[in-house]
Amino acid sequence: MKRGRRPKWMLKIARERIDILFKLAEEFFEKHPERADRYVEMARNIATKYNIRMPGIWKRRFCKNCNKFLKPGSNCQIRLRDSCVAIKCLNCGNVINIPYIKERKDKRRKTIESYIIKKRIDE
Repeated sequence: MKRGRRPKWMLKIARERIDILFKLAEEFFEKHPERADRYVEMARNIATKYNIRMPGIWKRRFCKNCNKFLKPGSNCQIRLRDSCVAIKCLNCGNVINIPYIKERKDKRRKTIESYIIKKRIDE
């Protein structure tokens, strides 16, 4: 095999495997949490081996500190504060802060636009 980037078919298979592993982790979390954590570890290894970004839907479902699968209500807390979603892992105490500034900007932009439209109607 040539040096450099892997073929697209290989990357597609790796993405499918990552997706399957996370779905299995979600399914087995209640009965076998250790197995779910192992699935997350395997998915992260695949992503690093093939140099693939973790899919967005799974990116926030594991702790990047202790590699545990996160299930809201059982081993993680989710809080909204200061325009951030704070996800706290209850196993290691690590906090993941995810800003939601785009949503706030969109809301602000809509209110300004509605104000401008209302002002034009009054004139």
